Amino acid sequence: MTFSEEIKKEALRLGFYACGICRATDSGEEERYMRWLAGNHQATMSYMERNVDKRIDPRLLVGGAKSIISVALNYYPHQKQPAHAPQFAYYAYGKDYHDVIKGKLKQLFEFIKERHQNVTGRYFSDSAPVLERFWAAQAGIGFMGKNTLLIIPGKGSFFFLGELIVDLELNYDSPISENCGSCTRCIDACPTKAIESPFLVNANKCISFQTIENRGEISPEIAPKLKNYVFGCDICQKVCPWNRVSTPHDTPEFMPSDDFMSIDLIKLTEMNEEEYQKLFRGSAVKRTKFSGLKRNVAAISKNRNK
Repeated sequence: MTFSEEIKKEALRLGFYACGICRATDSGEEERYMRWLAGNHQATMSYMERNVDKRIDPRLLVGGAKSIISVALNYYPHQKQPAHAPQFAYYAYGKDYHDVIKGKLKQLFEFIKERHQNVTGRYFSDSAPVLERFWAAQAGIGFMGKNTLLIIPGKGSFFFLGELIVDLELNYDSPISENCGSCTRCIDACPTKAIESPFLVNANKCISFQTIENRGEISPEIAPKLKNYVFGCDICQKVCPWNRVSTPHDTPEFMPSDDFMSIDLIKLTEMNEEEYQKLFRGSAVKRTKFSGLKRNVAAISKNRNK
């Protein structure tokens, strides 16, 4: 067994559902990425405009980088909110994924350092300028769907991604040949038409951006189309045929509390900030802040009253 195979075996033992390795190099994605920025598709997420050079070439982010170890962690829920309840994206049901994945990546890094004491590197999960889905595809974990999410054949797309970038030469995987074919269900189902064309998402129109990252008022063109979502959106994933095979995760930290599962519109409308802090402590929902969640609740309440 090669050391690369040992790393993958350890990653699976730690709870990751997939692990692949590719060479750290210039991604060649600069032209496409700059075109996306030029179209203002990043909306007000100004951090997407910073450190573009490091985003394009991970060797500028991690000095001496030679290999990118990509991992995927399932978050598909065991139980789902009732359809009538204000909806939260599945990824927000449990504890903040940043902390969970980084904890597991730290253990994987320690495993590598036991064998190679002089190895250096860094690990990330949606926490640095890294083209996560691109590198995961290069590492053969899955392929990029038309909704721009990584799809793992036989497992679906309800996965968090993480990377461990190290200055160690390893054996590398190759991209897979599967793709979306002629399917356009995600594009057709998006209520705000945020997927403007295959592989192109305009964040300005995206329900996830509007209900999470947006710090201002929800766009008047988007607000009536929020459906029942108060935090994030899973529509383009729910309609994806590849997700017919999704199976529930086995990560205890992602299990929702009884209080979370009993949320309804009345509770969210009457919720004060102290209750918000208690219910969503350690949750990714904290990203939108109390004021943001209240804004979202008001928007879907208005839609219901029409």
